[in-house]
Amino acid sequence: MHAQEMISTHPQVGGQVNDALVRCIEECYSCDQTCTSCADACLAEDNVKSLTQCIRLNLDCADICNITGRIATRRTGSDEEMIRRMLHACAAACRLCADECEKHAKMHEHCRICAESCRRCVSACEEAGRGMAH
Repeated sequence: MHAQEMISTHPQVGGQVNDALVRCIEECYSCDQTCTSCADACLAEDNVKSLTQCIRLNLDCADICNITGRIATRRTGSDEEMIRRMLHACAAACRLCADECEKHAKMHEHCRICAESCRRCVSACEEAGRGMAH
């Protein structure tokens, strides 16, 4: 990921990079990829019907992580209130997805990996949110 490098060169950042926000951006994009992959793997399982809710939450979480990463990356005229709200929504989506994936983790390794990725993203979103001015 090049988030740190790119954001540090932004004229309105002036080299002052919020490391927690950069970590969050990277975790959001990683979680997006992991959730998308987990949903696809769930679709390939023999017991796909029992994974319907997991697939839905994977796809919702992936979309929310993607847009959160994108919004948090934009520094030109950024609205910190919007970013804080997206971080909160992303943490909630990741928490729900992780909880669901953990139900299937003993049977499906992809769900275990996804739950771990979601938990890292929750932590990163919460940390970044705490670090932003209110």
